[in-house]
Amino acid sequence: MRKFYDNIIEWRERHISEKQLVLFLSFVVGVFSALAAALLKSFIHLIQWVVEEQLIGDSHTWWYLITPIIGITLAALFVKYIVRDDISHGITKILYAISQRKSIIKAHNMWSSVIGSGLTIGFGGSVGAEAPIVLTGAAIGSNLAKAFRLDQKTMMLMIGCGAAGAVGGIFKAPIAGFVFTLEVLLMDLTMTSVAPLLISSVTATAISYILTGMEPMFPLDNYEAFSVNRIPWYMVLGVVCGFVSLYFTRGMNGLEQWFKHSTQNMWLKLLMGGLTLSILIFVFPPLYGEGYDVIRQLINGDCMSALENSPLEHNEWAARNGYWLLLTYFGFIILFKIVASVATNGAGGVGGIFAPSLFMGAVTGFLTARIMNMSGLTVPEANFALVGMAGLMSGVMHAPLTGIFLVAELTGGYHLFMPLMAVSVISYLTIMLFEPHSLYAMRLAQKGELLTHNKDRNVLTLLKMDNVLETDLKTIFPEMTLGELVKVISESNRNIFPVIDHEGHLRGILLLDEVRNIMFQPRLYKRFTVGQLMTSPPYILQSDMPMEKVMEVFEDTGAWNLPVVDQSRRYLGFVSKSKIFNSYRHVLVHFSEE
Repeated sequence: MRKFYDNIIEWRERHISEKQLVLFLSFVVGVFSALAAALLKSFIHLIQWVVEEQLIGDSHTWWYLITPIIGITLAALFVKYIVRDDISHGITKILYAISQRKSIIKAHNMWSSVIGSGLTIGFGGSVGAEAPIVLTGAAIGSNLAKAFRLDQKTMMLMIGCGAAGAVGGIFKAPIAGFVFTLEVLLMDLTMTSVAPLLISSVTATAISYILTGMEPMFPLDNYEAFSVNRIPWYMVLGVVCGFVSLYFTRGMNGLEQWFKHSTQNMWLKLLMGGLTLSILIFVFPPLYGEGYDVIRQLINGDCMSALENSPLEHNEWAARNGYWLLLTYFGFIILFKIVASVATNGAGGVGGIFAPSLFMGAVTGFLTARIMNMSGLTVPEANFALVGMAGLMSGVMHAPLTGIFLVAELTGGYHLFMPLMAVSVISYLTIMLFEPHSLYAMRLAQKGELLTHNKDRNVLTLLKMDNVLETDLKTIFPEMTLGELVKVISESNRNIFPVIDHEGHLRGILLLDEVRNIMFQPRLYKRFTVGQLMTSPPYILQSDMPMEKVMEVFEDTGAWNLPVVDQSRRYLGFVSKSKIFNSYRHVLVHFSEE
């Protein structure tokens, strides 16, 4: 079997150029990404139909206390005992794979996220299916490229094709799939990357149209035409969305960190997260599942339907205090949505933040418009709910183009491009004043492991200590005499010598310039020892230090060579600024080729 596989690869190398192969694989990736998206949506709908129609029936509300816990538990057990790997935070995993794992994504990610997120969301988990399916598409692209033994640069492109296909397939949004990949995942837009990304995105969208029909995901039945005199109020909404995005980003990150460190016991996490989610959904039913039904209602001006099964439904006191109670209720939904999402994922569920950001955007837009109307203005609440989705997505993901095109394609609301652009850009500029990284990138940025659109920083991120470590320097010991040192110097072609003890720990360094004036005086050979002549290096590098930090150290110290040690201070080798520059040029040329 191995020989047959090798023969296929050899035949491909002789008869099919790499460019032709990449175009063909981008089509294949688009097909499989769309099928994976359709499979996940069908799996979620099947579970929801069984739970809501066959199991729950008329006692709908009380089952909210049970079904989310069931889904999270099943997903957690699936991940722990079958997958045996962390499959949460899909987009962050893709960014990490690009930055640190040479674009390699594990094979199980081609199916594990589909099952895990299907169980989570189908039973009511308050997260989205989009990030898991993007990870699935990226894993398909990565593993196809790996199977054909393509290089890291091409693997990175195929990951982008998988992500573009996944977004295009699940949202029926080909432009958004293409733009999302450029804004969030890839370093640069080059001529060689445009065609494959477009092929994957368009192919996946076409298959989605074939399987589910031509209608957009959130069709508009009630909207008002764009009016120029309302631009100032859309700008106000943009600022509001920026601050809500900041709350979303920092709040979710902080809650995730708290949840992660609160306990290591799986069952206790299940209990904490499951109970929190169930109680929130019981009090605020719009938090159930992805929340797409609520979005459809808000962008079509039917806010009261969003109160179905809530404590406010058919409540006489609520009816008498309608407006203010409605505002308060939706305000609490914005406040608690991130709690519900973190409880879902923190307890063991699998899901992303695409859907929560769209949901919070629609609620934020509706709430802002309702407050404006109560203050005497006249603004269309449905339009504000629609463009609010773009504002939140732009702010949370730091991707304004993705927010604009995704919402336009999701709703068919191309006639609202002007307010979509205004709200998305202002929301993005607002959050950038306070938070330089998206929620996806925040964890990697804190560790110096994030690829950005800054090419210099990208290249340094791609470099690893192993790539630049020099191990050909001769080591010496503190008790060696000057005479013994001279013999070592005569056998070496380097001007620097690491001084180590017999356990391999670094004690210091000795520079040839420091002993040049005495090394030709034999009478001194037994008078001096290396321990007397050695000096301390200006800085000692750790083996796991990011290359960007290494370059900062070189600049601060003015050194040209620095020693590297492991966590136990055992000597590993030296790094020279010239070796970093040579490696930098090599990687830069490789990733800049058109």
